[in-house]
Amino acid sequence: MSLLEQVQSVQKRDLGVYFRSGDQIKVYFKVVEGENERIQVFEGIVIRMKGSGLSETFTVRKISFGVGVERIFPIHSPRIEKVEVVRHGKVRRAKLYYLRNLSGKAARISEDSSKRFAKKETVATEQAPITTTTA
Repeated sequence: MSLLEQVQSVQKRDLGVYFRSGDQIKVYFKVVEGENERIQVFEGIVIRMKGSGLSETFTVRKISFGVGVERIFPIHSPRIEKVEVVRHGKVRRAKLYYLRNLSGKAARISEDSSKRFAKKETVATEQAPITTTTA
């Protein structure tokens, strides 16, 4: 493992949530204003996932006061407090740039209700050993 890979492995972090393009998410982002630091929530639809490794980013789009706003977040940024998935969208593309030209009901994405995102119950990994008795 090279020195660069060692440094990158230390800086990588796991958000603990799986999301992809088309999902509506809330990003809790730390904002520094002078000496004060607060958490700002940015809620919108993921329109793009890009890159790999430390340079991996995702773009979130929302409509604010009738104007489309997009923000790019680095996945491994220490300023991201947490990410919550509000709903999983059912899309057939990886990049949803076409949403920029749509407005109102036309810009809606249907919800993915498949079982792939269902919460999995934790199963005990330890089981009692099977014993057989012969009489």
